[in-house]
Amino acid sequence: MDKYQQLLKKYWGYDDFRGIQRDIIESICTNHDTLGLMPTGGGKSITFQVPALSMSGVCIVITPLIALMKDQVEHLRQRGIKAAAVYSGMMHADVITTLENAIFGGVKILYVSPERLSSELFQKKLSHMKVSFITVDEAHCISQWGYDFRPSYLKINDIRRIKPDAPILALTATATPRVVDDIQDRLGFKQKNVFRMSFERANLAYIVMKNGDKLRTIQRLLDEVDGSAIIYVRSRKRTKETAKALNDCGIKATFYNAGLESAVRDARQKDWQEDRVRVMVATNAFGMGIDKDDVRQVIHLDCPDSPEAYFQEAGRAGRDGKPARAVLLYDGNDRAKLLRRIGETFPDKDFIRTVYEHLAYFYQIAMGSGAGCRFEFNIDKFCLYFRHFPIPVNSALNILARAGYIDYDGERDNMSQVTMLIGRDDLYRLNSLNEVENNVVTTLLRNYGGLFSDYCYIDESLIAMQADISRETVYDVLKGLSQRRIMHFIPRKAIPHIRYTQRREEADLLVFSREVYDDRKQEYTERINAMINYAENDDVCRSRQLLRYFGEARSTDCGICDVCKSHAPGTTDKTALAAAAEAIAALLGDGEPHPITEITKIRQDLNIVKEALEFMISEEKAFVRDGKITLAPANH
Repeated sequence: MDKYQQLLKKYWGYDDFRGIQRDIIESICTNHDTLGLMPTGGGKSITFQVPALSMSGVCIVITPLIALMKDQVEHLRQRGIKAAAVYSGMMHADVITTLENAIFGGVKILYVSPERLSSELFQKKLSHMKVSFITVDEAHCISQWGYDFRPSYLKINDIRRIKPDAPILALTATATPRVVDDIQDRLGFKQKNVFRMSFERANLAYIVMKNGDKLRTIQRLLDEVDGSAIIYVRSRKRTKETAKALNDCGIKATFYNAGLESAVRDARQKDWQEDRVRVMVATNAFGMGIDKDDVRQVIHLDCPDSPEAYFQEAGRAGRDGKPARAVLLYDGNDRAKLLRRIGETFPDKDFIRTVYEHLAYFYQIAMGSGAGCRFEFNIDKFCLYFRHFPIPVNSALNILARAGYIDYDGERDNMSQVTMLIGRDDLYRLNSLNEVENNVVTTLLRNYGGLFSDYCYIDESLIAMQADISRETVYDVLKGLSQRRIMHFIPRKAIPHIRYTQRREEADLLVFSREVYDDRKQEYTERINAMINYAENDDVCRSRQLLRYFGEARSTDCGICDVCKSHAPGTTDKTALAAAAEAIAALLGDGEPHPITEITKIRQDLNIVKEALEFMISEEKAFVRDGKITLAPANH
């Protein structure tokens, strides 16, 4: 048993590694920049946690998921591993303490949110750390061709310049071949070095169900299969409505979305994870890093806008290796909804220019001025005033931000802040607090250090839960104590901000480069079309379609998806099949893509022609994409 196995056995209790875990560990431990492609549930965390313990110094782990980093830090500490995290919302003093502990050897694994990378404090402290290597989780976020591009990830190269000798370990569960190359280029890999685990999930049945009554279908699916389930929808409103409908039918369900208080989200996730609630109805805000292996079904009530998003969300089913299914409910309206998202996400350039001009009217910004000015942005008020719809306005502002004209944080959510205005001794001598006020103050002091010296970010719903009162009561108490000058309370404000990064330009002079607009729109359109093709292609195994999208050219039919089950091997005459295959090959002989409907021109039994085409596709003698078929090259 080598040192890696010894660490694995000591801290996690496993006898050996699985899949490509050892390959990745050995690569990063020999100082090579490394990209690991591992599906959801493939054991990504082991690939950086084991080498972090085997190497000298601290491993920096960059992840956008604050809830996940908190959870992993807690689990690592329970195993006796020195771990810590630095993220938005922490007190300044706590950030300094954590970073200095990392400098002096008190931390082996340090989780950092990407937004923290550009702070002067972090970069200064990092320069004094001994860094073993840098892990980039959800690495597809650094690629502008990735489905979940995040500008904050571009700051990773800043810390690479500070620590040029520290190798990079990039990890992702969803990357097309183009994104794989882009990740390595953007992270400055010294040489290409990729380890791939097959994305195939042999226990997971991918199913597309075309049924108009989606809610009734969900009820039937939940009746058919016992156990835990996730239902994904696109809007916060639909999470609540769907959960209520299921509860009304006697199915215990709860809902989760980004609009809920963090303590409420945590409580609901815990109820679901511990099986007090069977079904979680959620937007895509739910799921990253969930530690629940026995999810038997993931059902999509609404169609995601990319195979990457679908694959990642569907992959949360059956992580224990037992039979599970991922069901996409698709009806006649879904194609139109998906295509409509293209225009909503990438509105016309003239509309973007109009929004830019209206923004200047909204804030009274004169031509040639405004650089550096920052404003709160009420999108509802703006849309009402100028008669726009919120979704395309939000998209236009995001494009203006990518083009460099503004900074726009559409998801900004400033937490409440509190600081004490009287000293600790004066507070203890205070006799005017009633029982509820005393309970709130005690809970505050128990959870947040440094209240007497600085402002602290607080979570009112957490205080409410611990003090056993309503959130509204907490708010009223804090407001009352603030009015009496015992503390200063700054209430939470969930409102976006806009900052002009340069002076106001003539709208006609705005430039949107191909990289900012045209290329990204084309990439997004291709993803939408790929998702439509997946849902509507009933001739090729679902698993095989997904695997090919992610670059796995060679694969076999899964045998358990809806396509495979509907096309089970029959007793068709082999001579007739061969003749049909020859006719198809002749039709496609020019090497050009042909609409799949052209096979109806072949003067043979259409069912036999379809079976022959399915066989040719399964053997990769022909390919289907966007509703068109192409004959494979002769040397394929």
